[in-house]
Amino acid sequence: MERMDIVEEAQQPAPPVTFTGRKTLVAAAVAVVLIAGALLIRPARAGDDARPPGPTERAASAVGMGAPVAAVDLTALVSDREKWLAKHADDEASWAVLGAAYLEQARRTADSGWYPKAEKALKRSLELRPAEKGNFDAMTGMGGLANARRDFGTAKKWGELVRAQAPQRWTAYPVLVDAYSGLGDYKGAQTAMERLLELRPGLAAYVRASQVYRDRGWREDAAVAMEQAAAAAKAPAEKAYALFRLGELSWERGETEAALGYYEGALRADPAQAQALGGRARALAALGRGGEAVRDYRLALGRAPVPQVARELGELLESLGRGEEARAAYDMLNGLAARDGTNGVDDDVVLGLYEADHGDPAAAVRRLSEEWTRHKSVQVADALGWALYKAGAAEEALEYAKKATETGLRNAEFAYHRAMIERGLGDDAATRRYLQEALRTNPSFSPLRSPLAKEALSAIAEPPAGGPENLLPTKPWVAPDLPKPVAKPKPASQPKPKPSPSPSPSTR
Repeated sequence: MERMDIVEEAQQPAPPVTFTGRKTLVAAAVAVVLIAGALLIRPARAGDDARPPGPTERAASAVGMGAPVAAVDLTALVSDREKWLAKHADDEASWAVLGAAYLEQARRTADSGWYPKAEKALKRSLELRPAEKGNFDAMTGMGGLANARRDFGTAKKWGELVRAQAPQRWTAYPVLVDAYSGLGDYKGAQTAMERLLELRPGLAAYVRASQVYRDRGWREDAAVAMEQAAAAAKAPAEKAYALFRLGELSWERGETEAALGYYEGALRADPAQAQALGGRARALAALGRGGEAVRDYRLALGRAPVPQVARELGELLESLGRGEEARAAYDMLNGLAARDGTNGVDDDVVLGLYEADHGDPAAAVRRLSEEWTRHKSVQVADALGWALYKAGAAEEALEYAKKATETGLRNAEFAYHRAMIERGLGDDAATRRYLQEALRTNPSFSPLRSPLAKEALSAIAEPPAGGPENLLPTKPWVAPDLPKPVAKPKPASQPKPKPSPSPSPSTR
């Protein structure tokens, strides 16, 4: 019965369309046309939308993750946020994004002039929304900026502030790993890295894990972690950075051919990767291809002028007997360090090493002693120890050389410095040990100092065969005559006690 009623109702004629009904139908038709047109003109960004993100979106996502960004995408992001903020100056989130983009520009171009711009943008974001109200993006950006300037104490404060307010916010932990490492707190860095891996395994976490493992001397673990970073990379710029870091690990192990392959892979992924150009120059120099190495160093300095790369170029030119060109490279180093200093960047380690080897060792000691009060890392300890040795204070230098070489990190330059300090103190055994360690770790660690290490090792006589005399007997060993044991006499047997007599009846 129910189905029959439905059929009969369906067969009845439809009611006439009134004027009001016609208006409703027309309005519905117009709405359908407008919605369809809107979908054709601007498709919705739903999960099934196949349209890839544009340059601005890609760059904003990457800087938010602390990942490297392609130069074109980064330029687009900076331009987009600057235009937006010109009309919406109270958007604290956009100020934080712009500050992070400026910071990435500084990393890509090695132009420290971007740092004051980043600081201004991040501080503006914090003015609009203070740290007390949880402006975590700007706070993390300030920590990253401080790390980039090598102001690790300030970076630690920002990172710990974010962690205190939001312990589950993963972006605080890359800042803390870098800050603790720069301060020489390697256990703290490892703890922060492990927490980062728990919260957000990915490119940023694997890069920091590799860094921590390398600092602890766990070279195989460092390489595996960086391979995981390369596998997690999604964009060419990210892949290029991971390959560059793999090249650095191979270089430190003395695997020059493998390092060269990684550097070239990085340049294929991102031809604008200036760090990989500098790495390839270093590897080419070690392989005896000095002309190509000079070319790559100059290309790297043209794209991203870094004081350390200028120092390496100067030393390569000096080793090739091109002294005038070497002096020009050293002048560039000083100019770049002066530029960085005006923008709040700490270049004291590279400057101190340069002054110790090519300038005024006493000035290097003063500079690096001040640096040691701020940052007690192995890099500062090694540089200060070397400066003290070059200034004639070998005994004091040894204390810092020990700090640099006894933490687990295997570094050929550190071992060479320790060897020369031990030689200055007259300890041939320790000199031999650390020279061998330096050349075993990387036989081509420096175009200037590697040949000196080989000469010093050949000049030290090998120890006499068989070891020191005081450890070996001068005559064959003969078993001594030992006294025979004397049997102990058995103790005399004691008479058994007699039982006491029973009391007599009279005494009961």
